[in-house]
Order: sequence, then structure tokens, then C-alpha cells
Amino acid sequence: MSEALLQVRGLTRDYRLIKKREGVSGGLIDLVRPRRELLRAVDDVSFEIPAGEMVGYIGANGAGKSTTLKMLTGILTPTSGEVTVGGLVPWRERVQYTRHIGAVFGQRTQLWWDLAVVESFRLLQKIYEVDEQTYQRQMGIFDDLLDIGDYLHQPVRKLSLGQRMRCDLAAALLHRPRVLFLDEPTIGLDVVAKENVRQFLREIRERDGVTIILTTHDIGDIEQLCRRVIIIDKGRVHFDGELEDLRRRVGQKVRLTVDLRDTATSAELAATTGDLPVRWTSGEGRRHQAEFNRSEVPGAEVIKRLVNGAHVLDLSLAEQPIEEVVRDIYRQQGRPTP
Repeated sequence: MSEALLQVRGLTRDYRLIKKREGVSGGLIDLVRPRRELLRAVDDVSFEIPAGEMVGYIGANGAGKSTTLKMLTGILTPTSGEVTVGGLVPWRERVQYTRHIGAVFGQRTQLWWDLAVVESFRLLQKIYEVDEQTYQRQMGIFDDLLDIGDYLHQPVRKLSLGQRMRCDLAAALLHRPRVLFLDEPTIGLDVVAKENVRQFLREIRERDGVTIILTTHDIGDIEQLCRRVIIIDKGRVHFDGELEDLRRRVGQKVRLTVDLRDTATSAELAATTGDLPVRWTSGEGRRHQAEFNRSEVPGAEVIKRLVNGAHVLDLSLAEQPIEEVVRDIYRQQGRPTP
């Protein structure tokens, strides 16, 4: 692993809230004796990210993802802890720091709503002091990878959500930042728009070596873009590692799909696997599905018994979807699944 570009140590953020009483009398009491409580949104979070890595930072609603990103971008000051990105402290050296980062926060655009898209880019060029040669080169890259040339002269308010998201990504990368923070970049997008965004992120990372921190509820984003994932829940990091390690943590479940030449019941197929720990989850007629854990029984043994005991036309094995793996992690923490 290369030297860490982003270092987080003991990051904590507290909010002091006033718990309101009900009714008019309760409101009057609150004026005199307000009930204050402490909410710890981020609790002693630590991790390192080397240059050029794309990391998925995921968790349920209220887990602390967005609060973490706001501290990493310098929008919020932590209650305690340390953050350095390329040697800079985000909330202390904000002017210098913002020249090295880009950020896209879901459906909150950084483009000017009533101006043509290109006017927003020109304004950002002035803000970040991007020279004309670099500006033209970047715009050429964005047109090649994001195909934004056709609507550069349209007002932002007339763009579709997918078009606007592509323009927001271009705006965040116009000044060639070293780090890109993405908070729900594919939220609300259709299948085609999501794939356009994902492909762009892959290519820009490979081309420029941009370090990307991605928060999302779309597990497809994580599976297709990130090798490493950090799971945060109730403000604390509960997992930090590769996706395959995440699967191993909750077991090596696989899903078996069987197509038969003739109709059969799940009970009849269950009889072929006998005492093996195989759970038949669904099926009627010629197609059936089962689940088992490869740490408990070899897949080859399950397949051998099926082929010997039934008229199998075709079968396939699939890894447990990462979305189910993440749900299992939440169940281990005793939290309702998102």
C-alpha cells in the first residue's frame, strides 16, 4: 500500500440538542428549563486512504456518513480528533485545502440555476484560478467521457437530473483536485445515467489517479466501483477492508439455481442433498433455488448429489449479493436493516 494521502485519527463530532416538551405548557417550561442532550454523530473514527484509491463509505441513514464527509471537506469542525489530507487540516487551512479537493453532495448542485452551464464553469475557472489551457483540456476530457458538450449553453434548470449530475461531476473536477468526495452521486438516476456516472468515475481515477471517497445507499455503486469498503454504524466504524473480506466475515453463502428436465418439488430436491446443510428457498416446476455455506459444505458435493439424484438440465452458483452481506452486518450490530 502506498503512503496514505488521507489520514483520520479519533474523529468525533457531538451535537448539543434541546429536547422539546409537548404542548403550550411544555413550551413555556422549555423557556425556563430546557432539556439538553448530547448526540454523538461520529464516534472515534479512524482510517487511512492511500492516493488513487476509491473507497466506499457506507451505512444506514443517521449512521454518520455525511457528517464525516462534512468534516473531511472542512465544512464542519470536529469536536475532537485529527484529519490531514495531503498534509493539510481541512477546517484550519480551508482556502488552500479547497484547491485540492472536489465534492458532489447528492442532489445539491454547485451550478448556478438560471445560468448556462458553461457560465458556471467559467466562474469556477476564475474562483480556482485555472489557466485557459488547463480549462480547455479539462473541458475536452469531460466532453469525451461525459458527453456534456450538447447542453453547455442550456440553463441548469432545464437539464435532466442525469445531465445535471454529469455537469456537477465535471465542475467538481475542473481544477484537477487530488481528492473527490461523493455523497450519493447516483441518487434518483435511471439505469443508463447511473452507468454513465460509474464509467466516468472509473476512467477519471485511472487517468488522473484521483482519490475518491464514495458514500451511497446503492450497493451497485460499491460492487462496481470499490474494492475497499468502510461500514459506519451509530457513528463508529464496524468494518474496514476489502469486499471479499466482508463476505467472509458473515460467512461464505452461495445461491444455487437449478433447472430440471422435468418438474419436481423442493422436497424432492431436498431429498437428493439429504443431510447436507442446504436450504431450499424457493421453486416449483423446473426451476429451484437453494442456499448453503461453502465453509460448511463443499459446492462440489452439493452438485454431485443433485446430478446423481435428479434430472438436471442446468445449474449455476452465485455469490451472496453484497447488499445481503451488508444487511447481515447490520443484523450483527442489532440494528434494523435499511
